[in-house]
Amino acid sequence: MSEMNDFSKGSVIKNILKLALPMTLAQLINVLYNIVDRIYIGMIPENATLSLTGLGLCLPIISIVIAFANLFGMGGAPLCSIERGRGNTSEAESIMGNAFVMMMAVGILLTATGLIFKRPMLYLFGASDATIGYADAYITIYLMGNIFVMTGLGMNSFINSQGFGTVGMMTVLLGAVSNIILDPIFIFVFHMGVRGAALATILSQFLSAAWIIAFLTGKRTILRLRPSAMKLEGARILRIVGLGMSGFTMSITNSSVQIMYNVMLQKFGGDLYVGIMTVINSVREVISMPVNGLTNSAQPVMGFNYGAREYGRVRKSIVFMSVVSIAYTVVVWLFVHECPEFFIRIFNREGELVEAGVPAMRVYFFGFFMMSLQFAGQAVFVGLGKSKNAVFFSIFRKVIIVIPLILILPSVFNLGTAGILMAEPISNFIGGTACFGTMMLTVWPELKHGAKEKTNQ
Repeated sequence: MSEMNDFSKGSVIKNILKLALPMTLAQLINVLYNIVDRIYIGMIPENATLSLTGLGLCLPIISIVIAFANLFGMGGAPLCSIERGRGNTSEAESIMGNAFVMMMAVGILLTATGLIFKRPMLYLFGASDATIGYADAYITIYLMGNIFVMTGLGMNSFINSQGFGTVGMMTVLLGAVSNIILDPIFIFVFHMGVRGAALATILSQFLSAAWIIAFLTGKRTILRLRPSAMKLEGARILRIVGLGMSGFTMSITNSSVQIMYNVMLQKFGGDLYVGIMTVINSVREVISMPVNGLTNSAQPVMGFNYGAREYGRVRKSIVFMSVVSIAYTVVVWLFVHECPEFFIRIFNREGELVEAGVPAMRVYFFGFFMMSLQFAGQAVFVGLGKSKNAVFFSIFRKVIIVIPLILILPSVFNLGTAGILMAEPISNFIGGTACFGTMMLTVWPELKHGAKEKTNQ
């Protein structure tokens, strides 16, 4: 079993694609978790837009939950790949065990804290008296199943990092299919509305979590989730958290940006534009899915080869991942720009929202292809364990660029809702260039030097 999924052998591109197909499908299925609720809620006969807006107000809190799942999942999984590349299976299992314990502990804490402060947070995040009831109803049930969400998202990274992409895909497939079946039953048959959507989500995540634990404690896995590996060690946790800060920061900053968008759009456009932002977030999740799947699938391959000192293979991985990511995002940007109404009507068909949403979509997604540079650069930093760079560029694009622009453009330059939405494309051009450029100026020479040293030995 120790020789399974050895990414230092065979074609680099085939190794990435072997993971990319099931992981991209898993990304697609995982997106269904997040958007199928919105699609069904958009079909509710009465108050569909208010219900959809209420769910959108919960997205920052959901992003916080995802942030902590990423902190330990995306922090531990690349370290497991590196240690497995070095042949250190025992340490790899200890990393996974420590990450699991921390995930459970933080999940319980988040549930308690969220239930206590949910209503003040929702008002702070842009809720109005018309939407607070829908938001409160959804997030209350969602938080009750928070620990299943964290297990499903966080621990699946450890399955994928071992090369079991198909098993990882089945994890999210199980939950997504359950969610698609349960959503209409709870929402329409039992007339539970947004409460039904939340209940369907957490029950589906419970099934995914149970599947993951069964696999990682079974005989098919390379690294096993053992009680003996769950003894916490400070230095190990610091390594996990240090690398996981990139994924954590990305989710936390996403949450912060969502909050700022909702607050400022509520101020300049009212509930309608908060609803439009919910649709935009949903579309972004769908179109970003393939490039996320590709960059995530490249990380275990890069990390394993980096640990095995196969630096030439790491460089091939970077080139392939970057070229495909850029090509895909160019095509999808052109499609969104030409056919925005098609995407909007998937989630809401009310005339007012569609009419205002078309120009909003074109502004928000302008130059979307530049985002692929951020994805690719970030993936390299995370895959090679370079946590400081990964964290910095997570913060740089969202906190240093997007949030100030959201505040400045509509107020100082009197650009209104269009100015708020312009913050995203501006940040893509600046942040994407900075992240990818820094990676090429720092990581690429290091890999070339390492390859020469190995050749000379």
